[in-house]
Amino acid sequence: MKTSPITTVSLFSLLLLLRAAGKGGIFILLFSLWACAPATLPVLSPAPLPAQFTASGAEEVAEQWWGAFQDPILDDLIRRALSGNFTLRSAWDRLSQAEAQARKAGAALVPGLAGEAGMAHRRERSAGVEQTGDTVFLGLVVAYEVDLWGRIRSTREAAALDAGAAGEDLQAAAQTLAALVADTWYQLVEEQAQLELLNRQQVVLEQVLELVSLRFRRGQVGAADVLRQRQLVEANRGERALAEARAEVLAHRLAILLGLAPTERVAEPVTILAALPPLPATGVPLALLQRRPDLRSAWLRVRAADQRTAAALADRFPRLGLTAMVGSEGGQGANFFSTWLVDLAANLAGPVFDGGFRQAEAQRSAAAAAEALHAYGQAALVAVGEVEDALSREARQQAFVRRLENQLVLAEQVGERVRDRYLRGNLDYLRVLDALLNRQGLERSHLTARRQLLQNRIDLYRALAGGLAPPAPSASPPPENPAKEGPAS
Repeated sequence: MKTSPITTVSLFSLLLLLRAAGKGGIFILLFSLWACAPATLPVLSPAPLPAQFTASGAEEVAEQWWGAFQDPILDDLIRRALSGNFTLRSAWDRLSQAEAQARKAGAALVPGLAGEAGMAHRRERSAGVEQTGDTVFLGLVVAYEVDLWGRIRSTREAAALDAGAAGEDLQAAAQTLAALVADTWYQLVEEQAQLELLNRQQVVLEQVLELVSLRFRRGQVGAADVLRQRQLVEANRGERALAEARAEVLAHRLAILLGLAPTERVAEPVTILAALPPLPATGVPLALLQRRPDLRSAWLRVRAADQRTAAALADRFPRLGLTAMVGSEGGQGANFFSTWLVDLAANLAGPVFDGGFRQAEAQRSAAAAAEALHAYGQAALVAVGEVEDALSREARQQAFVRRLENQLVLAEQVGERVRDRYLRGNLDYLRVLDALLNRQGLERSHLTARRQLLQNRIDLYRALAGGLAPPAPSASPPPENPAKEGPAS
């Protein structure tokens, strides 16, 4: 869509912003290009924003930020989700509705042309003589309201801004969907890796069981040691069953995100988590307000509410209507078009007494505009908070992963020493059991911690990313597996 520069904001919006400033707000003046809506508008935020974020990297966040993970399977999953997800299709439908509403609101600025046709049968009696006849009328009527006070223009502008906001909502929904697919995918990868780890741990537990059973047959340990080890083997099998259930649920969730049946297999099992990319450039909060589609949508709704306030104020003034009619009237036959009628009229009408209806509507619209402005300020603070939260969690999570890796090294050393002493008969089985459980628990925790690192990075990308224009949906979602097409049984 084309954009047109607007260099002024309405007096009402400025008054709202100045009122917010009187309450201690810190204003930030920014110039931004708004997609699908008038652009280059000075925007004042009532929210107190910091000058910069607490941390930053060097590389800018790309529109398709998931490419930083260098994961071809993730790239394909997100591509399929953006074209097949039904929630995103609903966002497309809302955009179509808003655009149609904008066209509808703008139609009032164009003169309306209507056709009229009528026929009358007349019966008249005069001096005892009855006369009958048919009269036919055909004509065109043009009606136009002169927009003296800008009411129609404000209504049209509000609808256009709503359509722009719906477009921004669509891009925000696409970014949210991409983040949800990425997060779900790496949760699934983690569960599959956990299953692989549990299988390896099962082998170790069964080897230890054989060793303890051998020592029991030799009379070197009691039956309790064998029973404890058998319990560990069964506990591991139970953990594997739970991990399989979690993996199946995540696979179902991923298929639904792609617009497929839950039982559809969307990707081959993967057990290796992606490496964490370098920290991206966070920029400054000012740029975040310009970049994030949800914040752009919130500001467009502030402007739309402002335009509706202007329309409500203009509705309190008189309206000027112009009409023109041209037509032909006559009886049936060849002489029908011999009589032409032309009518021109102007009508000025305004409210005299309406019980305070229009004044109340103007006050309601002003309050709605103030509400939209405050909601925008809150959204700005939340957006900045999301970036700071993601930065903080990632820094602490990286420290946690390093500590886990150190613990794993120590647990490996402890396990080797305890096992040697146990085989020499210098240590009881409980010490071996404790070392084994500690090491296996650390291995599983390390996997989860690494996946949480990826989740934190996804949250950061989502908080920093700009708009994402998804492909327009086709009439029906394409089948992912043509071989499975066919009538339902």
